[in-house]
Amino acid sequence: MADGSQYSTDLDRNPANFTPLSPLTFLERAAAVYPDRSAVIYRDTQRSWAETYRRCRQFASALRQFGIGEDDTVALMLPNVPAMFEAHFAIGMAGAVINGLNTRLDAQAIAFQLRHAEARIVFVDPEFAATIEAALQDFDDPPLVIDVVDPNFDGGKSIGQLEYEAFLAVGDAHFQWDLPDDEWRAIALGYTSGTTGDPKGVVTHHRGAYLNAVSNVLAWDMNAHPVYLWTLPMFHCNGWCFPWTIAALNGTHVCLRAVRADDIFDAIRTHRVTHLCGAPIVLNLMVNADDGLKQGIDHRVRVMTAASAPPPAILEAMARMNFEVTHVYGLTEVYGPAVVCSWHAEWDELPIAEQAEVKARQGVRYPMLEQLVVMDPETMMPVPRDGETIGEIMFRGNIVMKGYLKNPSASNKAFDGGYFHSGDLAVCHPDGYIEIKDRSKDIIISGGENISSIEVEGMLYRHPAVLEAAVAAMPDAKWGETPCAFVTLRDDAGEVSEQEIIDFCRAHMAHFKAPRKVVFGPLPKTSTGKIQKFELRERARQL
Repeated sequence: MADGSQYSTDLDRNPANFTPLSPLTFLERAAAVYPDRSAVIYRDTQRSWAETYRRCRQFASALRQFGIGEDDTVALMLPNVPAMFEAHFAIGMAGAVINGLNTRLDAQAIAFQLRHAEARIVFVDPEFAATIEAALQDFDDPPLVIDVVDPNFDGGKSIGQLEYEAFLAVGDAHFQWDLPDDEWRAIALGYTSGTTGDPKGVVTHHRGAYLNAVSNVLAWDMNAHPVYLWTLPMFHCNGWCFPWTIAALNGTHVCLRAVRADDIFDAIRTHRVTHLCGAPIVLNLMVNADDGLKQGIDHRVRVMTAASAPPPAILEAMARMNFEVTHVYGLTEVYGPAVVCSWHAEWDELPIAEQAEVKARQGVRYPMLEQLVVMDPETMMPVPRDGETIGEIMFRGNIVMKGYLKNPSASNKAFDGGYFHSGDLAVCHPDGYIEIKDRSKDIIISGGENISSIEVEGMLYRHPAVLEAAVAAMPDAKWGETPCAFVTLRDDAGEVSEQEIIDFCRAHMAHFKAPRKVVFGPLPKTSTGKIQKFELRERARQL
């Protein structure tokens, strides 16, 4: 609107000077400027940016042909295969919303998410077909199921009404798609573990996805035409926005169906991979791989890792392999990474152990995050920059979610005081770099996946022999953290073994959520009867 100031042009914004921001435009530009460059490589499949753009338009058109349109939810139960990458553009082109499902979850959790999101269509890989089939068994009006058959995978089964390539054939490769009329319109829905068995649905928008995709470029100091290896699941925070980042840079996506050391090193060597992302478990896998697998790699590879910082020994080993590690931090609610441990040249002179201490800090805000602050949640005042005073990490800016789907109370609580409350407790160092000290919601991060201690405790309480239960994070050399259960048995329980408790949990929930260790005995409590989680966390660290 004309604002009446001396700089007013007496015109409203118009199509000549305002376009809604959306990462979908990155694909269009890549196809126009570098049509013949490789966009996607997966085993024997290699597609250019022009071909990828045609397929995405055809995908979007097919969705429309099947009645999928504005704000409809399209769910994906897929590994990192080309169809998963194509979905990150095609679904938005159809005006619909991307819902990447965690392939590690059980049928009950998947069923909840599909119902809550009101998913209209589900694309499923045969490896996960049994889970989807079980999840949908009680649906009165189940979503349309499309099989995404992978010739490189032998196993699973087909359960869909149509196969992916046949589905694409329904569409028009010249489909004329439009940008959203509002850049704040939803682009994706991702579920976070939260603190209960019913996770919260995080709604993100086109503007934020665009900005964080570009923020990745700036935070990681990326150049044009990177070769990016998909070791990070694309279902996790939309692959930290990297499907869109690599398109913006006209780079190449190298897809991996599963994270295996031999496949990782073979891809790096064959395609001269320049960048990859993953949890510390991926770094651990690479460092401990057979030396023979590491031969023939003579170029620098840059690695972005989140969750808990890798230990010094891992960082030193990665450096010897010419792998440069950058530590980031974020949440589903902020599109993945939104904080980076930006490196200073003078830190190169520090001993590797001291470098590791510096890298263990979560760091400073991403270039396109407006505010990152550690505050007292009661007073909403920043804590002193003394590296000792603990407060809660809070965010403000365009790369913060719209809110939680169908959960206004949780959204209002999360945005109390005009900031997004992360629930993570940290200190702020004199140089402004933050460092997490604890997680106020007792979330356990295992292999990059969030595990709710309350969810695991709820399962333990279902065992007939369990009187009381509490779960805390236990350090693990491979996974970073794993759940440790502290259990008090009923007086009439008889003989109950640790393995019996573990097997019970594994039988009723995703295996990665089940405790790896069970400690029997009375639980420490306050005078009011509240279990002292901080003491259990310390016990778990000593195991």
